[in-house]
Amino acid sequence: MPTVIVASDAPTVRAEIAATAGAPGTTIVEASSGPEVVALVEELEPDLVVVDLQMGNMGGMATCLELRLDASYQKIAHVPVLMLLDRRPDVFLARRSGAEGWLVKPLDPIRVRRAVAALLGGGTYHDESYLPLSVVATPPTGA
Repeated sequence: MPTVIVASDAPTVRAEIAATAGAPGTTIVEASSGPEVVALVEELEPDLVVVDLQMGNMGGMATCLELRLDASYQKIAHVPVLMLLDRRPDVFLARRSGAEGWLVKPLDPIRVRRAVAALLGGGTYHDESYLPLSVVATPPTGA
């Protein structure tokens, strides 16, 4: 069964993700800081890390970059990261840090479950919430 690390310095965010991300048999491990996540990944070899972008002195981007660095020299195995973003422009930071997926807050259980399932299945999840209408529904041209 999968192990998922959920990291945020806000207990309500951790509880929300833990309540919706875990299918029966999923082990949810909570962390409240980036350094704690890095240590837990080394110890537990989880299947997924869900990390809040805004978190103490080592936020989601720094945590994801640290995990990517550690994996690059095989200190740890590569682990997929789902980043929780505060606003749509933060997608740039999630992409730059190498996260496989992201969700834009406010969160809802359906998107959380879809994102977790996609990443645990080896895929990606790029939340399209709050995209400008011109990007979401571009009308066909020239027909």
